[in-house]
Amino acid sequence: MHTIIHPLNQSRHSLSAEATSLAHFRKPSYDCREQPDAVKLVVYVPGVDPNSVEIEAHAPDLIITARKSHFVRVNWQALHLERAQRDYQLRLRLGHGLDYRSLQAELHEGVLTVVLPKRVPANGSARLPRVA
Repeated sequence: MHTIIHPLNQSRHSLSAEATSLAHFRKPSYDCREQPDAVKLVVYVPGVDPNSVEIEAHAPDLIITARKSHFVRVNWQALHLERAQRDYQLRLRLGHGLDYRSLQAELHEGVLTVVLPKRVPANGSARLPRVA
């Protein structure tokens, strides 16, 4: 028998609403690589138009929503394609060390590339002091 333990700070209503909203999306395949001065994220979203991509950044979290263009065929029949035609949504917790305001994104043939530069330390230099 499986037991589900819900955290105390969330109500059942918000959990069911979140599960319902996630049922409308599917998680795309992606690759995340750290570079010396940035983090590069490659997300595979075939069938998505550049105008239908939304990127939201909330401090440590990055949310990418990519919506497909849905159309009904002339000879439409129910083929249970509803799951394959769902829109994409990717939620990642990348941390506070990135400059989300300076992110750059490009979509080319179903491949979304997002580059997030790293923040420069408050003192302005990224070098460590030399120890003699």
